[in-house]
Amino acid sequence: MGVAVTGAGVVGQASAEQSAERRIIGVDSRHEAAQVKRRAERVVREIDFGDIGHVVVGDFRPDVELEFESRSKVRYVEPESEMKLLGGETVQPESQSVPWGIDRIGAAALHERGVTGAGAHIAVIDSGIDSDHPDLLPNLGEGYAMVPCDECDGEDWDDDHDHGTHVAGIAAAASNGEGVVGVAPDATLHAVKAVSADGHGDSSTIADGLRWVADQGYDVASMSIGSTSESEVLRDAVTYAYEKGVLVVAAAGNEEPDEHTVHYPAAFPEAIAVGAIDEEDDLADFSLTGEALELVAPGDDIQSTVIDGYATYSGTSMATPHVSGAAALLVSSGYQKAKARERLCTTAVDLGLDADEQGDGLVDLQAAVGDAPGGGSVGFDVSTRGAIDARSRTATLNGELLGLGDHSSATVGFEYWVADDREATAKTVESGDESSPGMFSAEVSDLAIDTSYVFVAFAQAGDDEVRGGQREFTTDDPTEAPFSVVTDEPTDIEDDEAELRGRVTELNDVAEVEACFEFWPKGDDDNRSRVVADDDVDELEEFHEDAEDLDPATTYVAVAVAVSADGREAYGDTVEFTTLFD
Repeated sequence: MGVAVTGAGVVGQASAEQSAERRIIGVDSRHEAAQVKRRAERVVREIDFGDIGHVVVGDFRPDVELEFESRSKVRYVEPESEMKLLGGETVQPESQSVPWGIDRIGAAALHERGVTGAGAHIAVIDSGIDSDHPDLLPNLGEGYAMVPCDECDGEDWDDDHDHGTHVAGIAAAASNGEGVVGVAPDATLHAVKAVSADGHGDSSTIADGLRWVADQGYDVASMSIGSTSESEVLRDAVTYAYEKGVLVVAAAGNEEPDEHTVHYPAAFPEAIAVGAIDEEDDLADFSLTGEALELVAPGDDIQSTVIDGYATYSGTSMATPHVSGAAALLVSSGYQKAKARERLCTTAVDLGLDADEQGDGLVDLQAAVGDAPGGGSVGFDVSTRGAIDARSRTATLNGELLGLGDHSSATVGFEYWVADDREATAKTVESGDESSPGMFSAEVSDLAIDTSYVFVAFAQAGDDEVRGGQREFTTDDPTEAPFSVVTDEPTDIEDDEAELRGRVTELNDVAEVEACFEFWPKGDDDNRSRVVADDDVDELEEFHEDAEDLDPATTYVAVAVAVSADGREAYGDTVEFTTLFD
């Protein structure tokens, strides 16, 4: 008891000297979460992501934050990320109309066949849904309010912004003879109000909303929200939802189109990243691009529901619910969710755009659903997902084992090659053995700078092998980075280790960079290793890190590398050194 009282006194004294700041702390157990909560000045929420881990959101003093960052059972400590809606004249239709996007992806033709999404559940994680709108009321199910509705008289999850209602109408406005009709007019809609009236929401709030969706067992989570921050709590939520069988559909983002800029959560491989096209099938001038992009859908001048009426909006926010509704149609037709995603991708229409502009292409629902409802079960099958973290010489390749069929397990991996030169450059990398369907990935580190690559996922079980479709990515050109780095001569060279040294010589408009080194035995470039310096560099200074587990009496090549938060890389010149005899 004496120790506890003394500790409490120290905490009180430090609180007067240090201001607490909002932090998200991810831990690996409920017990560790309890430890974290005890040290918080204020606990905002706790999120249980099952086997993935627990998260505590609260206000912590800087010294407590620093302590938790060093604990092995703490997975991450991060600040809240601000998420924003990614999408107006009001238009009042005189009678029911079919917006052009619904027709363009083939949904209207399926409605005539009786494929309307009955039995499927779509959760809209947004600003809420107008609970009294005549086009939405017939399809509204249970909702959940993560943030309060501003001056609302209806449900706690009612909309106070218009955005969520607009998204909901695109996905599943009822076919009731008035207003507009959605992609899946008989699907059930669930409002998850995680965004306030000003159009913004916290990453932990949205993550907790997605956790709730997964725990309800809903089929689709439609997320027309995003951030440039790679939030770990959001990653936990997307992974949790994916493992619970939720199809997470998310907006790529709205800015000046630029490579490698797809927003989060869309950029996570477990999510379906959606870009936008206009009525001419051109990439919308606001739609972000990048290797993570999976599909495109109509997103320009889209008419849909808003609070007490109708309006025309543009954005990847509007493209996303087209895909959410499309996924609901496939689920209601009998497709397992993993197969529904695969069908949407493999049947998409190639619009002639670059892969980082359109992903697999434009959703084609008639082709995806097929000749008749009922997609059947998944046999032994694999799908190629996007590449992420494609840098100058490295990239992470993603795939999904859709089903094992009669096999108990399968070896999964990737084949990759330089575009248009498969025969001479093809290589394979295995990810491991999988005994159940799910995502898998592998990092490749022997890539050429500023080069386009093609890759496919494969799965092997005995004599059986299945392969996914081809996807592309392009490595960075380090000369485009506004910062620079120099490789200095290594020091303290021993028989099995050496101290690698470098200097950041320019930063320009970049606040800080991650400093690291790559090294490999001379003549064996495929055997590259990377070590990262302990601290990021925010000024022109030297950095160093040990290369360990080296072979004695061996010549190595080393190079200093600087990496910015957005993935741009700068390489120094290479240097050589030789380890001592044992």
